[in-house]
Amino acid sequence: MTTAEGWAAAVRDRLAPGRLLPLGAPEDGAWITERAARTALDGAAAAVRGVVPGGLRVGPATETGPDEDDRPEAGSGDGPEGWSGEGSDGGPDRGPEGGAGDGPAPGGLRISAGFGAVAGRPLPELAAELRAALLAAAEDGLGLVVAAVDLRVTELLDTAPENPGPATPPPGRPSPATDDPAALAALRVEGVAGVTDALGPPVLRESGRVRVELAVTADHRPLDVARAVRSAVTAAAPEATAVTVLVSELR
Repeated sequence: MTTAEGWAAAVRDRLAPGRLLPLGAPEDGAWITERAARTALDGAAAAVRGVVPGGLRVGPATETGPDEDDRPEAGSGDGPEGWSGEGSDGGPDRGPEGGAGDGPAPGGLRISAGFGAVAGRPLPELAAELRAALLAAAEDGLGLVVAAVDLRVTELLDTAPENPGPATPPPGRPSPATDDPAALAALRVEGVAGVTDALGPPVLRESGRVRVELAVTADHRPLDVARAVRSAVTAAAPEATAVTVLVSELR
């Protein structure tokens, strides 16, 4: 792979939403895109002294092999039951459902991360601190249920590379305009930065079910916000048989 191809692949990976990850328990009816989760996890890894973060993926605990780069993206069938890819309009045909069978796979999630280690700290100590930081960011910061954290040292460095400063996040999509009562109810919840349409319309209604896609402010826990949004939308849409919340961005 050439340098240009490597940069192009990195940009595609950063902008792609990735797979859909369950937040909390099945009854919470909440999901987050892998891209949004990586925003928090990459920041936690970068804060560990002596660590140079590398590639990071999150998936079912039953998966093995942190080097797999060909895992399916959201919308390709690797999501909650009822997610069937693209509809006739180019958007997701169905989103995450709110039924009891749509929760985390047994055993929770697995975080697989590669990192560079700067000389000066024992590797076991460094790995333990990085694992603890990733677990705290995933479980306490986001609300993911994590069963395992797999770490891989990709390079040994004499000195830390020059810090270019905080990475510029991908430009967020403008919040779409909507007058749907479910969206308006969600926007009134503290911690909601806006509704989004990265994986479909902001509000998707199908067979009595309602799915709301939104962005959460970085200083709020996505699971807590999703729970509050679900309650608010349930009250605003009493006809819904199930309500699901999908977090696609952290802002």
